[in-house]
Amino acid sequence: MEIDKRAITKFIKNALAEDVGDGDHTSLSTIPADAVGKARLLVKDNGILAGVELAKMIFKAVDKNLQVKVLIKDGKPIKYGDIAFYVEGSDRSILTAERLVLNCMQRMSGIATTTHQVVTLLEGTKTKVLDTRKTTPGFRMLEKWGVQIGGGVNHRFGLFDMILIKDNHVDYAGGIKNALDAAHNYLKATNKNLPIEIEVRNLTELQEVLAIGGVVRIMVDNFSYENIREAIKMVDGRFPIEASGGISPSNVRKYAECGVDYVSLGYLTHSAKSLDLSLKAVK
Repeated sequence: MEIDKRAITKFIKNALAEDVGDGDHTSLSTIPADAVGKARLLVKDNGILAGVELAKMIFKAVDKNLQVKVLIKDGKPIKYGDIAFYVEGSDRSILTAERLVLNCMQRMSGIATTTHQVVTLLEGTKTKVLDTRKTTPGFRMLEKWGVQIGGGVNHRFGLFDMILIKDNHVDYAGGIKNALDAAHNYLKATNKNLPIEIEVRNLTELQEVLAIGGVVRIMVDNFSYENIREAIKMVDGRFPIEASGGISPSNVRKYAECGVDYVSLGYLTHSAKSLDLSLKAVK
């Protein structure tokens, strides 16, 4: 997934409209219009930093004259007491941007930290870590950005950029063959060029897919370790294999050691704990 700056700009605009409304009346009422100052992004946790580039965009959207001096870049390890950056300029503008910057950076840093932990667990294997669509509505791009920063790989962004045939699609379509044939016919009829991935629930379904082909990846869902190893033998390198379902840091290494190419974890986004960050005035 490439970061779409236009989409990020739209997100920032909507987020500021939600927060600021017709004005930051606390700052407007208590801070002189000409007051200028400096603030620091203080780290109060340990992990991987994410959202610095986004923070720069937020500050510029609030006030193009705000100046940010970055000390720690996205993707770098951080510890309690570190200062990630300084921002300098209008006091009112810094205060207006503060909460949006922190909300985004805390969430993104938590996801980057969680992702980095999983990636580290898989060192020495060939397995790559994928995210999922188990994300916060309206915040998906930033959460997937956090996964990237943490060393993970983005799966599809949404329903529009890939055909991923899952169990319900197979059941509604009347079987593996019907689902795959319909997907290929759809792409031909619409002149769309989308990759097709299919989920299988057992080795019998896997054998059906192998007989038909026409996919870029096969997802083995909720397979035992033994069945995953058997699936890898059956596929014999013809297609990449993604393991999914119930995968967490406690068992991800076992899935990787089976020899899968990818593991996908909703855990990266739905269970990540936000990092504690604070924007403090420099007196």
